[in-house]
Amino acid sequence: MEATFLLLGTGAGPGLPSFFCDCSGCQEARSKPELARTRSGALIDTGKSKILLDTSPDLRHQLIRENITQVESVFMTHWHYDHFGGLGELEYYVKLSRNKAIPLFLPPSAVPQFSDAFPNLREVFAVKAWEFGKKYCLDEVQLTPLPANHGIETAGFLLETVGNSLVYYPDTAGLPEASAVKVRGVDWLVCDATFHGENWFPHAHMSLEQAIDLGKQIGAKKTVLTHLAVHYSQPVTTAQLAEEVATHENVCVAYDGMRIKL
Repeated sequence: MEATFLLLGTGAGPGLPSFFCDCSGCQEARSKPELARTRSGALIDTGKSKILLDTSPDLRHQLIRENITQVESVFMTHWHYDHFGGLGELEYYVKLSRNKAIPLFLPPSAVPQFSDAFPNLREVFAVKAWEFGKKYCLDEVQLTPLPANHGIETAGFLLETVGNSLVYYPDTAGLPEASAVKVRGVDWLVCDATFHGENWFPHAHMSLEQAIDLGKQIGAKKTVLTHLAVHYSQPVTTAQLAEEVATHENVCVAYDGMRIKL
């Protein structure tokens, strides 16, 4: 069976719509729920195993929506709430179905933070620190954590199979040169495009334009824009986003439930 990369969520921290926002993007998502964006996260389906990349606060809804009934392991890009907030949703899966701890690979600096945040989940997860540059074999898929630029210790994940390569960088401001070298010519770049308009956090995130430029810089065959806020700094609708991106070759806007064959 062919391995698949699934985008469970494609929104930034506020989600879309946000309960507190009435911008054009949120109005559109309220009137057309299919255009809503849950918080960012992904899943690798190797055909034998299912591996989560981050666990957003929307994880339960995402797994039900995609009919995911098992999880073999979790790899966390970094320790920010919009990426780890759904860890607790796996508690009763472990206690009532799986009956053994799930391997949870964290940034080394996040291991003590996990214990502080979730003291009652220590039996639910077998916590390990991932290592930058180390290749983890997930059936026919190799996963390699590579450094990102996000203020705290953060990884992007390079996924490689015999015939394809994809790198997932949901939170980053460009790439460190050492990482850029390793992903040059990648088949798929799935990356942070948080801001539409002015980038309020240029040392931690990218704007739409910066993400598109990064794809060109590393020679990605296809660039997929994710972790979209759409609220700021210039609110934008799905139709407006599509129109802007259409002027760029081999670039597309991610959506919840998007699948890429590996």
